[in-house]
Amino acid sequence: MLALYYLTFSQPDQAQAVAHDLLREKVAVCTNWFPITCAYLWEGAVQQESETVLIVKARAGVREQIEAIARRHIDYTHFVGEIPLASVNADFAGWLTRELGG
Repeated sequence: MLALYYLTFSQPDQAQAVAHDLLREKVAVCTNWFPITCAYLWEGAVQQESETVLIVKARAGVREQIEAIARRHIDYTHFVGEIPLASVNADFAGWLTRELGG
């Protein structure tokens, strides 16, 4: 089974460094990162700031490995979520298998 992983970072260079480590270590087959604006509650007040989202395309079940790699680049992880994919196109699934093995 395949999954998307959604991570947030304070700075784009953090997301890029994590993305490259995930690819080099063959945890992920593809990554995308982009700037966003985030609004959230902090101690009862609405806060807003810029963040960078990193989307990781990988096998399901590697969230802890992704989080460990992210922690090499930041003191804490804002958010790491796993989104299981019910299905993907056969070409993508084949590419992932060829690149990551198994």
